[in-house]
Amino acid sequence: MRGNLMFARRFIRAAAVPAMVLAQGLAALAQSNLVDPRSIAPFVPAPWEAVDRMLEIAAVTEDDLVYDLGSGDGRILVRAAKNFGARAVGFEINRELVRETESAIQAAGVESLAEIYEKNIFDADLSPATVITVYLLGSSYMQLKPKIELELRPGTRLVSYCSGIPGWKAARTETILAGGKEQKIYLYVLGRHY
Repeated sequence: MRGNLMFARRFIRAAAVPAMVLAQGLAALAQSNLVDPRSIAPFVPAPWEAVDRMLEIAAVTEDDLVYDLGSGDGRILVRAAKNFGARAVGFEINRELVRETESAIQAAGVESLAEIYEKNIFDADLSPATVITVYLLGSSYMQLKPKIELELRPGTRLVSYCSGIPGWKAARTETILAGGKEQKIYLYVLGRHY
């Protein structure tokens, strides 16, 4: 009995260390200039292979207007414009990331197709988009879902990396290897997701 109790104490202490490290890391991230308290998700860049596959699964063409919600460093905007010829608009709440995106757009030479707005996604009019890309936490979708349902037209494609939208049925789900891990990409077509 005493041995089991000692093992349990060691296990709890060992398990607490990663939790403490994670908590410290999240606290440091929250104090960094990459997290805005108004944000519904932290900035974590999607791996390039995921970005490319998201745009392919959404069947993006030069006729599309791609909106990237919480566009981070602008990688989806640049890829949509450069590789698919689509017009791409990003909404990002963090000024530092907006500046980084502006530099990336200029460096890629796609200023005529891609643009970034320093704006909260809840203040943006999503109705012009034909394709929406998102990489958010699962819980963030509960906040965003009413806006999407209200503003997006039937037929608009929404592609999500890692998290599905609760209560919606994906038109397509694909598992890819990205960043060394298996991750899912979900494609939804507005008007056909219930």
